[in-house]
Amino acid sequence: MQLSTNVLPKIHKNAGDFMPLLGTDYIELYVSNAKQAAFYYQSAMGFEALAFGGLETGWKDKESYVVRQDKITLVLTSPLHSGTEIGKHIDKHGDGVKVIAFWVADATAAYEAAMQRGAISYLAPTKLSNEHGEVVESGIYTYGEVVHKFIERKNFTGLFLPGFLEWNSTFESPSIGLKYVDHMVGNVELGKMNHWVAFYENVLGFTQILSFDDKDISTEYTALMSKVMSNGNGRIKFPINEPAKGIKKSQIEEYLDFYEGAGVQHIAVATDDIITTVRALKSRGMQFLMVPHTYYEELGDRIGEIDEDITVLGELGILADCDDEGYLLQIFTKPVQSRPTMFFEIIQRKGAQSFGKGNFKALFEAIEREQELRGTL
Repeated sequence: MQLSTNVLPKIHKNAGDFMPLLGTDYIELYVSNAKQAAFYYQSAMGFEALAFGGLETGWKDKESYVVRQDKITLVLTSPLHSGTEIGKHIDKHGDGVKVIAFWVADATAAYEAAMQRGAISYLAPTKLSNEHGEVVESGIYTYGEVVHKFIERKNFTGLFLPGFLEWNSTFESPSIGLKYVDHMVGNVELGKMNHWVAFYENVLGFTQILSFDDKDISTEYTALMSKVMSNGNGRIKFPINEPAKGIKKSQIEEYLDFYEGAGVQHIAVATDDIITTVRALKSRGMQFLMVPHTYYEELGDRIGEIDEDITVLGELGILADCDDEGYLLQIFTKPVQSRPTMFFEIIQRKGAQSFGKGNFKALFEAIEREQELRGTL
């Protein structure tokens, strides 16, 4: 189920930040093999084992492994039988994000506010409890089959959520320095970007903070458009992309074809030391998009003086861009599953609050080279 894209949500102007979101609580991915996916995130990206739910906890239809690194919590969930809704989701989309959960002070109030403004219900307010207290959760649909949950934890002292047990993994993988979710990008169908911009404005009280058109994000062959939405305190940022007309198939069209609909394109995770983080990821087998070395010949003139050695950035393939408040460093992984869909961005902000507009052309040309190898350009 998803929110109808034919009817815009109710418009509530000048409502202020009527739904304070305290941060990203967790991200849940539906995957074909949760146990193996959890090991991947441990071994490749430095996440630690946190919690487990499955047959041993009384679940009969699914299992979930929870991993955490600093403020980033991932839930990897798989079905235990054929014919389940989780299995159907994986069969259609492949591995991908199902739930983006927000940490809130009052999950009931957040749900009721969203419903009053035109949201479609995914989960009415529900209490989960155990010996550590209770959690209240609720949820609504957004683009594609992605949902937002509201998680209220003020009366809970447990590890993750009631229904989960501590996962005592014998595998130890040192942190690679990932800190928190910087932003998450959604890809939507042609002509639907403004619809979902209105959804986040009117249903969740977000504000559009940036906009990029096909002149900003284009190459010789492909183009896309994007608008960046942010909640009131700036802790949640959602760029929303749609394809634009081009000579060849854009990365957004490729995603929509292989994901078979709208969904989360990438998760951007922050670090305070991108050079150390990327070196660790490369040593563990993570593959990244790489730009031509000529990119670095002009980098110093374009962004000015920075703390990092540009030669080192070039060796690792790290991109840099600047705005009026400072600069940022970023790099993008290749897709982390068989389908050319979801990937990760590693980002370090040195004051800049933008999203790397100066890197768009080089980045998308790198993506096009990958598309050409896949025969999907």
